[in-house]
Amino acid sequence: MYRYDEFDHQFVRERVAHYRAQTERYLAGQLSEDEFLQLRLRNGLYVQRLAPMLRVAVPYGTLNSGQLRMLAHIARHYDRGYGHLSTRQNMQFNWPELAEVPDILEDLAKVEMHAIQTSGNCIRNVTTDEFAGAAADEDIDPRPYCELIRQWSTNHPEFDWLPRKFKIAVTGAQHDRAAVAVHDIGLRVHKDDQGEVLFDIWVGSGLGRTPVIGALINSNLPIKHLLTYLESCMRVYNRYGRRDNKYKARIKILVRALSADGFKAQVDEEWSHVKDGPSTVTAEEMQRLVDAFAPPPFAGLENADLQQQRMEHPEFSRWVHNNVTAHAQPGYAAVTLSTKTTGVPPGDVSDEQMEAVADWADTYSFGEIRITHEQNFVLPHVPQTDLLALWQAAGQTGLDTANAGLLTDMICCPGGDYCSLANAKSIPVAEAIQRRFDNVDYLHDLGEIDINISGCMNACGHHHVGHIGILGVDKKGQEWYQISLGGHSGHSGADASLGQIIGPSFARDEVTGVIDTILNVYLENRLDEGGEQTESFLSCFHRLGLEPFKERVYATSD
Repeated sequence: MYRYDEFDHQFVRERVAHYRAQTERYLAGQLSEDEFLQLRLRNGLYVQRLAPMLRVAVPYGTLNSGQLRMLAHIARHYDRGYGHLSTRQNMQFNWPELAEVPDILEDLAKVEMHAIQTSGNCIRNVTTDEFAGAAADEDIDPRPYCELIRQWSTNHPEFDWLPRKFKIAVTGAQHDRAAVAVHDIGLRVHKDDQGEVLFDIWVGSGLGRTPVIGALINSNLPIKHLLTYLESCMRVYNRYGRRDNKYKARIKILVRALSADGFKAQVDEEWSHVKDGPSTVTAEEMQRLVDAFAPPPFAGLENADLQQQRMEHPEFSRWVHNNVTAHAQPGYAAVTLSTKTTGVPPGDVSDEQMEAVADWADTYSFGEIRITHEQNFVLPHVPQTDLLALWQAAGQTGLDTANAGLLTDMICCPGGDYCSLANAKSIPVAEAIQRRFDNVDYLHDLGEIDINISGCMNACGHHHVGHIGILGVDKKGQEWYQISLGGHSGHSGADASLGQIIGPSFARDEVTGVIDTILNVYLENRLDEGGEQTESFLSCFHRLGLEPFKERVYATSD
């Protein structure tokens, strides 16, 4: 893992001191609300429906056990005993006192953490695959390149006041778990036959009010040119992106206005002036970052035979099937610890659970933890021989739910319970679905289905790319929910898709019945491919189209 050098330490300490003085001036009435707004946003602090919300940066979703224990400490001493895992692999606290936020930031600095650029119109937290550095299907560990981008983008003087917030994702695996095709910029890093590190670059995607799949504008870009090319993309956006209307200020609007080819031409023209400039990545600097992510000292293990344990513990067997992922290193596995227990808001974790995960990381995973895009924890390097012990320990804290990738492993934004922008509540809908479909055999039979729930068109729950997407809408002061089908964030940048709205929205108490009807249409029509392999929900939807689902849903609701 990357560790701060002295420059990093000094930079964060000074940033905390500056923000403490700014907060004191605001509380003393020396700064107005408008003057304080951009200062607090640059330090991760929002004002939500009921209280401030602090978003803590977890760069590319990677943290160590000491950092997670500090987050547990903050949850206990400054909040209400829990935190929330976000879809950008960060941690959010929903109840901090405004006057205590500088103290929280000071505590974070002690363990090499901060909240810089987790909000505001700047380059946000760079995200990646939660199994980076561990996945069996990985071509290259993307985290050193995420760190390179993080260092380049932090307080970059040109890009600290963009037309709108800006999100970058990076993947290095054959199976894209970072959703690169639905980000402002998405990167796939790979190597050629000579071992040179190259990048494919997607630009102009985004969800929200105008969902768009990104366009591939460059392939096989050498690593030395990565930052100069990103700089050129950002300069074109910063220069021509709209600032008169925040709903039309994202880069996707500019790319659409210029066309992908037109945007690329502008970028290439800008790049011609800076291609070999000061931001060129040197081999020495890149090697320094790669060395910071050297693999842990794996033992020479053989792949374990878990058959007897799985026969003796059927629930453990189900957990292994759903929550344990193949590792590149023989004898190891990556483990997803699901936060999606029935009755708990998706992504919420208590201080006790954080402490437990930190302990398990030290015992089983070289002290390393990941936060996933799906709002779960991952222990990336667990010996297969320790899986049973880990599962038993997780069962004591409610983190053993065997539903990773299944229907109840939902992405869900905080919605109207917390967010002042939301049109409707998300958490009660998620809980109703959890309770309606809380049957492990049924979930297993359904197979992989993604439900994504957003409380408003800002799409923090990424409903556009859920196999089943749920969007909260406001109708004359009442909460209603729009359903879409067929969304997918993509296995590669080329096959992402946006969901299709099935028709008029539904009242909250109708949503679970609608989901039930959709699932029944799938079960009645899916193809049997032999054995346990049956046609997936997404494949079935693409084969049947929207109409069979729409017809049944509205026939039932009538």
